[in-house]
Amino acid sequence: MKKLGVGLIGTGYMGKCHALAWNAVAATFGTGLRPQLVHLGEISDDLARQRADEFGFERHSGDWRAVIADPEVDIVSITSPNQFHIEMAIAAFKAGKHVWCEKPMATKLVDAQAMQTAAKSAGTLAVLGYNYIQSPAIRQIEALVKDGRIGRVTHVRIEMDEDFMAAPDMPFSFKHRAESGYGALDDFAVHPLSLLHTIVGLPVEVIVDMAKPSEMLKDGQGEDRLIETHDIASALLRFDGGLTGILAVNRSAWGRKGRIALQILGTEGSILFDQERANEFQLYLRNDPGDIQGFRTILIAPTHAPYNHFLPAPGHGLGFNDLKVIEAHEIIKALEGDTARLIDFDQGLKIETVVHAMARSRHDNAWVKIGRES
Repeated sequence: MKKLGVGLIGTGYMGKCHALAWNAVAATFGTGLRPQLVHLGEISDDLARQRADEFGFERHSGDWRAVIADPEVDIVSITSPNQFHIEMAIAAFKAGKHVWCEKPMATKLVDAQAMQTAAKSAGTLAVLGYNYIQSPAIRQIEALVKDGRIGRVTHVRIEMDEDFMAAPDMPFSFKHRAESGYGALDDFAVHPLSLLHTIVGLPVEVIVDMAKPSEMLKDGQGEDRLIETHDIASALLRFDGGLTGILAVNRSAWGRKGRIALQILGTEGSILFDQERANEFQLYLRNDPGDIQGFRTILIAPTHAPYNHFLPAPGHGLGFNDLKVIEAHEIIKALEGDTARLIDFDQGLKIETVVHAMARSRHDNAWVKIGRES
């Protein structure tokens, strides 16, 4: 069996998700290409050693550049904070490595464009960590929409809410600094946009507002610091063909833990989905007999691939980390020359372009047409 040498940079929440996925993908899908956890990089040798032991990597370094330089590493998982993606990804491409980079691509559009250019020059695989598009429920919803089961789509609404930034007395962190990005708009909104991109396409025009629940937080030394990012963003969307939509994101919404609520409204029916209940969705068809007309709950089951690779029966349910395993499998399919369900750097740049157009809309207080110049 051919080996795929894996390097990992960053071992926080998403770094662990990548490690779990690389560890599980061959056993789950029976791949011909088997990942081998070769080299892990962190900000210090001690932390790198600890995480390498926990995750099962053969080598570790306190310098991410050593991971990229390792000749046994074929693909690099980049799960560092957003502002470091550009330097790491471009270095990996220059070294001829494949890249699996967590979203968003970068905090600046010009950096995302540079990453796309480097990926094209390298000719290696360049994909972004949009795991929600891998959900069996989302795959089935996409099929229903594209098969015309709910008619012509007339309106979409999508929300993403969590509460990890909600505490008014939380310490000031890098996520409150402008160098980390806009806040919820790029930290969060890229995920809903990835779902829209997959199911109905991206908007062509937007108008946006952003807000922050408070202006100041104390840092580790007890000093007041100005919050430079926005935890809340709301957008009106216009698509080609007359479709309209609403996007709302909030990372300071108490009680919300992993909510991505999607409504797709069509001329012949409607579809509802919420990521907090990720193993089901609701379907309404207007031509159902009147005495049984109403929303039906579709429970995800082995018939909704690739659920069948994990479980033999419905009702047991897949989780967030399972979506990462599916994503890793799609990467392996792409490396083996098969058609894969992934968002590459070309598609990712389109999502980033929408995000930056949204930020410009808020700054200008006006509708903005989507374009590379945004």
